[in-house]
Amino acid sequence: MDRMIYTSLAGAKAAMQRQDVMANNLANSTTNGFKAELAAFRSVPIQGSGASTRAFSIETTTGYDAAPGAIEQTGRNLDVAVKGNSWLAVQSLDGTEAYTRAGSLQVSPEGLLVTQNGLPVVSDGGPITIPQGTEIQIGSDGTVTGTANEKSSPLARIKMVTPDSAMTRGTDGLFRSAQGDLPADPSAQLMDGALEGSNVSPVSTMVSMIAAARQFEQQMKLLQTAESQSQAAAKLLGT
Repeated sequence: MDRMIYTSLAGAKAAMQRQDVMANNLANSTTNGFKAELAAFRSVPIQGSGASTRAFSIETTTGYDAAPGAIEQTGRNLDVAVKGNSWLAVQSLDGTEAYTRAGSLQVSPEGLLVTQNGLPVVSDGGPITIPQGTEIQIGSDGTVTGTANEKSSPLARIKMVTPDSAMTRGTDGLFRSAQGDLPADPSAQLMDGALEGSNVSPVSTMVSMIAAARQFEQQMKLLQTAESQSQAAAKLLGT
């Protein structure tokens, strides 16, 4: 009887966790540069006397869908979409280097080139400073050119990296490499006047959420069945 309980309980918990992942993906279906989170589980034997044949499923290290999102032309000079598997380097809130595909940039009141969330975009020399009253353009190689008093000059080059393995998404939504700070890729290219959208498909995500909800219901029915059988067995043993 307890085998059925472990099986149904583990399935119900997995379905709930999968539902959480799908809900987060759906909520970010319109977030620029968002990579869909993947749900993954692994079985873990139950420790204890008499439980060696029991197993439970827990959430394991989850990855992300690396497929690029759709490119939307905006015509805005500070919007950039990174091509291929490259990423923009930014300075996270804790001061460490992190990476993102969200290319909606702006100039902060302090004169820094920042993301929409206010994180400084960096070059090999650190955060990029824009002189006051300077109009900027971003080239396909990441070079930031400033124009003031009809004179143009390069200010910095946005650091772009191309990881050779999957990165890890942090709780702040930024990605980091297990190798630490990655070197700049001089061949990385971006498209100005465009933004990369989320790679989440709202339709398929909704279908997955419905499937997860039905799976949860089935697991709960198994628990109810196990309870009914346990009660029936107790009555038989009591007579």
